Amino acid sequence: MPSHNNPLLCSVVLIVISWCLVSLVSAGNFYQDFDITWGDHRAQILKGGQLLTLSLDKASGSGFKSKNEYLFGRIDMQIKLVPGNSAGTVTAYYLSSEGPNHDEIDFEFLGNLSGDPYTLHTNVFTQGKGNREQQFHLWFDPTKTFHTYSLVWNKQRVPFPKNQPMRIYSSLWNADDWATRGGLVKTDWTKAPFTASYANFKANACVWSAGKSSCDANNSGGFNDATWQNQGLDAAGRNRLRWVQQKFMVYNYCTDLKRFPKAKLPAECKHSRFL
Repeated sequence: MPSHNNPLLCSVVLIVISWCLVSLVSAGNFYQDFDITWGDHRAQILKGGQLLTLSLDKASGSGFKSKNEYLFGRIDMQIKLVPGNSAGTVTAYYLSSEGPNHDEIDFEFLGNLSGDPYTLHTNVFTQGKGNREQQFHLWFDPTKTFHTYSLVWNKQRVPFPKNQPMRIYSSLWNADDWATRGGLVKTDWTKAPFTASYANFKANACVWSAGKSSCDANNSGGFNDATWQNQGLDAAGRNRLRWVQQKFMVYNYCTDLKRFPKAKLPAECKHSRFL
């Protein structure tokens, strides 16, 4: 595992490896936990708050954000991505603080032509600076059923970003100038509306409110399961990560010497045996 002195890289590592196919035992309610932020009728909360859908047509996409801000936690969301020919579309799911010097941890799912793999695009921002992209072809079909995507963010293993509380955001939008094969494949609007679905949200996380964390008074935060507070990559996780990188990684900012000459590589790129 990368040195704990390189917390940014640890963040990226956990983004890449922390997805699974299991159902969650309990889940939140989208009416209680999220606000629709744009897209009008294109974003809908259904089934009594147990399902949320985002849609994209030629006029607009749509999006939502969490009512709560969080500072450390484990956040799980089941997502079923746009099926069929989704070329040109992007389904973004991320944590972000506010302001020009914001922190951010990203999943972006780049659409594809039917039969091609989806591309997972990850990035991490600190104090408004990103440029730490990695891309992977997904080796499973993320459109036929729900898959759980998890972000683990804690003080022990991932102390970065660490100072700014972040909300959960998601949006479905058109980016056919770059999303699919560098923009060569455009969105086929005859396939619209494009729809992504969300279910089984769960946040074992410290809620930030009025300048205080819900975990301040009690280190465990009152969680039934607080294992995320010390969670990191064990030997099996490291092996899984290596397998993903060797088989499915298609872009890594740490090896892009045209973009970053060797002398100017980001500091975390110089210390990891994974990259």
